[in-house]
Parts: sequence; C-alpha cells; structure tokens
Amino acid sequence: MSVIQNIQDKYGKVMAVIIGLALVIFVVMLAFENGGSLFTGDVRTIGKVNGEKIEFQQFSGLVEQQTQMLQARGMGGGEGSAQQANEMAWGQEVSRILLSQESKKLGLDVGRKELNDLLFGANPPQELAQGFTDPQTGRFDAAAAQRQINEIKSKGTAEQKAQINGFLDQLILQRQAEKYDALLTTSINFPKWMMEKQQADEALMSKVSFVRAPYTSISDSAVKITDSDIQDYINKHKTDFKQQESRGISYVAFNAQPNAADSAAARQRVLDLKPAFDSTHNVKDFLVSEGINNYYDGFISGSRIQVPMKDSILRVGAGNTYGPYVDANNYALAKIIATTSMPDTVKVRHILVGTVTQDPQTGQQVPLRDSAAARKLADSLFAAIQNGSNFDSLVVKFSTDQGSVATGGVYDNVPSGQMMPSFNDYIFTHPVGSRGIVKTDYGYHIIEVLGTKGSATGYKIAYVTKPIEASQETDNAASSAATHFAAQATNQKSFNAAAEKLQQEKGVLKSVATDIPPTGAMIQGLGASRSFVKNIYKAGQGDVIQPERVGDFYVVGLVTEINKEGTMSPSKARMMVEPLLINKKKAKIISDKIGKITTLEAAASVLKQQVETADSLRFNGQSPSAIGFEPKVIGASFNKANLQKVIPEAIAGTQGVYVVRVDNLMSTPAPAQNLDEARKMRYLQAKQQAQFQSLQALREAATIKDFRSKFY
Repeated sequence: MSVIQNIQDKYGKVMAVIIGLALVIFVVMLAFENGGSLFTGDVRTIGKVNGEKIEFQQFSGLVEQQTQMLQARGMGGGEGSAQQANEMAWGQEVSRILLSQESKKLGLDVGRKELNDLLFGANPPQELAQGFTDPQTGRFDAAAAQRQINEIKSKGTAEQKAQINGFLDQLILQRQAEKYDALLTTSINFPKWMMEKQQADEALMSKVSFVRAPYTSISDSAVKITDSDIQDYINKHKTDFKQQESRGISYVAFNAQPNAADSAAARQRVLDLKPAFDSTHNVKDFLVSEGINNYYDGFISGSRIQVPMKDSILRVGAGNTYGPYVDANNYALAKIIATTSMPDTVKVRHILVGTVTQDPQTGQQVPLRDSAAARKLADSLFAAIQNGSNFDSLVVKFSTDQGSVATGGVYDNVPSGQMMPSFNDYIFTHPVGSRGIVKTDYGYHIIEVLGTKGSATGYKIAYVTKPIEASQETDNAASSAATHFAAQATNQKSFNAAAEKLQQEKGVLKSVATDIPPTGAMIQGLGASRSFVKNIYKAGQGDVIQPERVGDFYVVGLVTEINKEGTMSPSKARMMVEPLLINKKKAKIISDKIGKITTLEAAASVLKQQVETADSLRFNGQSPSAIGFEPKVIGASFNKANLQKVIPEAIAGTQGVYVVRVDNLMSTPAPAQNLDEARKMRYLQAKQQAQFQSLQALREAATIKDFRSKFY
C-alpha cells in the first residue's frame, strides 16, 4: 500500500493537470462542432439569406407542404421525391425572403387600407368570395367577411389564427410581388429608332472574299496547355467559373434487381388471384382488398387506352380476363367490366359547387362546405338554370373550378378518361342537351352536354398487378458481393485494382458520379440515397465508402474529388477551358505564319489555301453561307470602314483563322413589318423573362448560407 501511496503523492497533481487539459480540449472541440457555442450550438437555423434566418421548424413545414403537393400529383414516394420536395421548399423560401427584403428596401409596402381593399374590395380573394357570396343575389358580403376574420383573430383557436395569418401573409407577399414585377416591367422599352435600326441592319447584305486556315490544320500535340495557362484564363473570367460545394466518386455497383426466379414468382402470385378476379361481382372492393386503389371506374375510348397487349385485352370481350402479361415491372391481369358506344370527344359546361378548395399556400385540398350544403346549393342552381337563369353568370358567381370560370364553365374536345369517373360517364353516355347533377370527390357538378364529335367503343377495364420484386436470396447475393469487394478495396490503389479485376472476371464496370451537392440524394446512374451522400461527405479524398443500398444496387464508393465553394480549380476547369486555349494558341501560330497582310492571294499562298467567296451574307448570321457560324467574321463584313479593303488583321474565329476582304455592302428591300406590333412582341417577351431574371439577379447578389446537410 505504501508504494501505491507514494505514486499517488508524487504524480497525483500531474495527472490532475493532464485530465484538466483534456477536458478543456474536449469542450473547445465541442464548441467548434456546435458553431461556436460551448453548450448547444445553433440547432434551429437551417439557412440564412443576407443574414435572415430560416428556422428548422418553419422549413420542415414547407417541406411537408411540398411533399403533399407532389403526392397529390401522383409524384410522391421514395428518397428522390423527398429530395425534390426539400429543394422546392428551399427555392420557395429563399425567393420569398429575397423578394421581401427587396420590397422593404424599395418601400413596396402593403398598408392596412390597401390590405382591406384586397380582402373586401371589388375583387376579393376567391376563398372569401366563395364563402361570403349570397347564392340568391350573387352579391359579396364584405362586412360579413370582415367580421369573420376579426372574430378569428380575436377569439379563434391557435390553429385558426395561424391559418388566417398565413393567408394574409401570402396575400401581402403576392401583392408585393405584383408591385415589384410592375416596377421592372414598366421600365422595359424598345424605342422605335432601335427597331428601325434593327430592320435596316437586317436589310443589309454583304459579299466577301476570304482565306481560312482551320484549326484542324495544326495538330493538338503542337500546343501545350499548362495549369498556369488555365489559371490565368480563370482569373480573367472568374464569374464563369463559380462553383458550389460538391464531391465526386468512383463506384462499383452490385445489382440487386429481380432475376428470372423472382419474375417467375411474381407471375405465380398473379395467377393465384385469377380465379377470384374472374368470379368477383364487386371488382372495386376486390381490388381494394389487394391494395389496388387506382381503379378508374369509367369508360375510356379504345383509342386512348395505352397498355401493353392492348389488342389482345380488347379481344377477350366483356366479363373476361386476359393475362398474366408483363407491364413495366409488374405482372398484370386485365378484365373488361363493360363496353359501350360513345363519342370520341365531348364539349361540356359545368358549375362546380365545391366541397373542397385548394389552399393557395400548400396546394392541398381543404374543406369548403359540407356535402349537404353543397347538394342544396347545387339543386337550387340547377332549378334556376332550368327556369331560364343565365348559365354563364352563375358560373362566375358560384363555380369553384377556377380552370373553367374564364370560359363560362366550358371544356371543349374533352377526351374520355380525363375527368373523374362519374363526370366522365355522364358526359359520354348522355346525348347533347342533357343536363344533370353529378357528385365527384370535388363536390357537385351541374353539367350540360353541349356537343360531341366522332364515335368509338368505350371500355371499362380493371387491372390486377403484382410487382416483380427481388427475393431475399437475390438481395443477399448482391450484398455479399459488395461486402467481399469492400474487404479488398481499402484505399484508392486497392479499390482500383479490385475494380479492374472484377471487370475482367465478371464484366462489372467501375463508374463515376460527379457534382454531388452536400444536400443531395441522387447518384448518377444509381438512384437516390441521402444516407450514402452523407457518408461521402464524412469521408476524405481517397477514402472508400462502405457498401450501402442505393436504388437497386449495393454500392462501394471511392471519394475522388472534393470541390469547395468558390472558384474552380484548373483541373476541374480544364475540360471547359483547354479547347478554347488550344484554339487560341493555334490562332497565334497561324497569324504569325501569315505575317503582315497585304493581299488575299499572298495569304492564300502562305497558308496553301484557296481564296473563297461568300455572298448574300446577312447581319443576323441566320442565312446559310460558306463561312458558317463565325460572328467575328460576320461583324467585320458589315463594318463600312472595311468596304473594298482587305482587313489588315487576321480574324481568329470559332473554327479557324480568316483573312477577309469586303467586296460589297448593299441594302436590299426590307420585308414589310409592322414596327408597333414588333415592339409589342419584344415587350411581351421581355416581360415574361423579367421576373425570373430579377430573382436570379437577387440570388447572385445575395449571401446565402445553406445548412440543410446538417439536418437532413
């Protein structure tokens, strides 16, 4: 015990100091990891736009909204869709903040009086107009709408208050966007003199004689492009070589897709369902019991049915089943439920008394009125129409289908299968002049059939499908092969050696994926895996990424490229810059060879080329000519100072070096053109581009920090 006591007495203080230092180092490292805080770090901020924070909770709500919108469009599901929703939400929020900041700088405010006018004036928002319009008089009750909003603000639930505030914020932002757009578009102008000058330029025609030496006349090996050359070019054109943070990998993918045995198993699963599918009297319930919820219970013209084995399916007749057959990655059965004679297309008009409406912020369907109230209003409107009320005016006042209000509720040339099944079957099975009320998922439709075209046979077909999926054995085999490869590939050298051996023995190729962003999920040629991208960013250059499932493959990756945000490196930019610099150096060699230019014949003799001619050249360069696409040559050909002269400097073009003499320059009759109409067209085109270009300019000028990779 005395020995131990002596050691403690002698080294106890030293050990205390060492432990203390270790704790200090640990805390400091934690501070760096937490963005500078010794305790928690900023665990809420997902990004900043010119210093304005985007909070995680708020952004997650936006991502959820975008996800629901994609799902409503039938695009939801999988990591690819999740990534798309994330990017859409990010772009939307960045644009919102930039527009809000710019509007504030410019004083584009929306005051209380203006907001009240937007809400309760002559053109109220659709949501208010629908909810507070008297069905009998068609008048909008602004006072009732205002009372309702004030009531929600003062006494509503937290959720109701959040909804109304979100609605008002969106309305204000929309108004600010309109003002900002107007500020830009009203400044667009194409003066008449500019249009006249352009017309005069387009009427000019030039004739030139020239000698050219194509760049291909000099071997690429005759010039050398160094990293220094490329860096000099980058320094002179830095805005063209901006890059975002990204990484690149080499990878070997081991296929885990279904094999022949898996396909046979899927076929058998479908065959096992065939007896029950043949005999069922309620096909919709049968399909739902099998997890199939996309049955279209409506007639579709045979010409519009686009499925594999279509002709064979249609030949079996009503009540009969065809299959199994392969449809994409499924085995399928098809049963014809019924057939009917029907037109090819229909012209129809309708009034939708909606039970739901679309939330302008989320794009999702939200309740508008209950089914009983909607049916009562639809019956009232139908009776009014039958008694002679104007259909068009009722559409404007009451229809919640904004896609057809502007056309008086009319849809023309409607093909079968486009509308909801009950709507579809009414308009395709009733004669012209028929009127009726039909219920769909959106509410009650007052329908009038206005006209039909053509004739066809309509089919109502039900499909049973079972996916062709990889079995556990198939999956395990691919996983084992990837694990075996990873055990051999522990660094860059062994990875490349193992990949080469695998290619020789089994034909499995090494591939590359570049420009993978830190917030990304997609891997070129494979699919989406956010987890795999995270692992790429945790690794260093030359590190091997252990096997992971990406799409239908197990993947082993090697980090080959790490690109920081900023300006491209010479090695990254070489592919873009090298061809330009090669031609530039070749142009100097050719120009030096020509020497002082005196005549075309002298230049032709030195270059061992023929003197060529090009007539009927046009300033816009759109007319075919012997010169081809050479803007510098075209520009020089229309310079009046060069008329009937040999241009004293050789012109380095896109395809070669040119020595040019301008033989003639004349004005031809200009085609008849309405300058006022041309100015109007140019204005409309510029107006369409203005909003996108202005937001893009704001983005380029902004300081945007993206921290999403730390959260997702």
